[in-house]
Amino acid sequence: MSSDKSQRDVSVQVSYADCTDEVLIARFQQEDLQAFNEIVRRYQGQLINFVGRLLNDRITAEDIVQETFLRVYRNKHRYKEIARFSTWIYTIAGNLARTELRRRKIRNFFSISQRGETEKDYEIPDGDIDIEKQVEGRINKELVMKEIGKLPIYFREVIILRDLQDLSYEEISQMLKVPLGTVKSRVNRGRTQIQKRLKGRI
Repeated sequence: MSSDKSQRDVSVQVSYADCTDEVLIARFQQEDLQAFNEIVRRYQGQLINFVGRLLNDRITAEDIVQETFLRVYRNKHRYKEIARFSTWIYTIAGNLARTELRRRKIRNFFSISQRGETEKDYEIPDGDIDIEKQVEGRINKELVMKEIGKLPIYFREVIILRDLQDLSYEEISQMLKVPLGTVKSRVNRGRTQIQKRLKGRI
C-alpha cells in the first residue's frame, strides 16, 4: 500500500514538472496548492538572480522575491492568459525592485528610473520583459553616481542629501547651516552640471 502511494506521489510530481507555466497558474487558480509550489520551485532561483542584479543586493532580492510569490498567491486570479506567465511574474518582481530603488533614492535625473510613468504591480506588457533595457538602466545609474562623486563638495553634499537621502531643503539648510536659497541654488547647479556631463552618454 505504501509503495503504491509513493508511486502515485512520484507520478504527480512528474506530471506537475511537465506542465507549462500557464497550466500551473490555471490549476492554482482552481486552488491547487501543489501547482503553486511548483511555480515557486521553478522561478525562485531565476527571480533572485534577476532582482539581485538589479539591486546589487542578494539579501534584499530574496525578500523581494518572497513578496513576489506572496502577491502571486494573493492575486492569482488577476493573471489572464493574454501574456506568458513568465512575463507576468517578472513584471511583478521588476516593479518591486524598482520600488526598492526609488525607496533608496538611487535614481537618475532624466527619467532613467521612469519617474514620470505610472506603473502598476500587475500590469502586463505586450511582449517579454526587456532584460537589456534593465541592464542599460543599471549602467546609467552607475554613471550618474560616478558623476555625483566628481562634483565639488558644496554641490555634492546637497545632491546626496536631497536626491539620495530625500531630505527637505529646510532640513539640509539646518544641517549645513547655510541659507535656504543657497541650498536650492546648489542643488539646481549640481544637477545641471551632472546633466551636462552625461549629455549624449545615456
